[in-house]
Amino acid sequence: MGEREIVELLLQRDETGMDQLLRHYGPLMKYVIAPILPDPRDREDCLSETALRVWERVGQFDRERGSWGAWLTAVARNTALNHARSNTRHSGMEEVDERLPSPAPTPEEEVLRQERQAAVRAALERLSGEERSLFYRKYYYRQPTSQIAAELGMTERAVEGRLYRLKQQLRKWLGGEDGV
Repeated sequence: MGEREIVELLLQRDETGMDQLLRHYGPLMKYVIAPILPDPRDREDCLSETALRVWERVGQFDRERGSWGAWLTAVARNTALNHARSNTRHSGMEEVDERLPSPAPTPEEEVLRQERQAAVRAALERLSGEERSLFYRKYYYRQPTSQIAAELGMTERAVEGRLYRLKQQLRKWLGGEDGV
């Protein structure tokens, strides 16, 4: 069964779509979740939560904006990051002092964040596809350098060197300090 059929089943709320999603894309979702959540129990919980989010939000998928695989990996990554944050938050419950200012960003901070985000996206688009893939694997999907090196047939040192040069190039394009 192909991607289009699975998406169509999910849109029709057919439970067969969920079975097919896990059968065909479960390994991809696990691959994305694993570097973020080291505990196997957390990974399984997160995989279930990711599948549920896909079920609930499949209507938000837009082929015009990107591929199914990219959308699915973004859902898996974001779910895993939320799960990791939740684990951290619940491990050290503290009382919140009501007199402290809200941690939420001000409107000005939000505008600046969006502008920085757009600048970073534009800089990443200037990279070659191979360079961008390497950057995303390390910093977006949080894959260990050893895993990236093994899967690309490179040494860890070579991966680290390429990432270092990529960061230097991005820093230069974004107006940061040269060579620092």
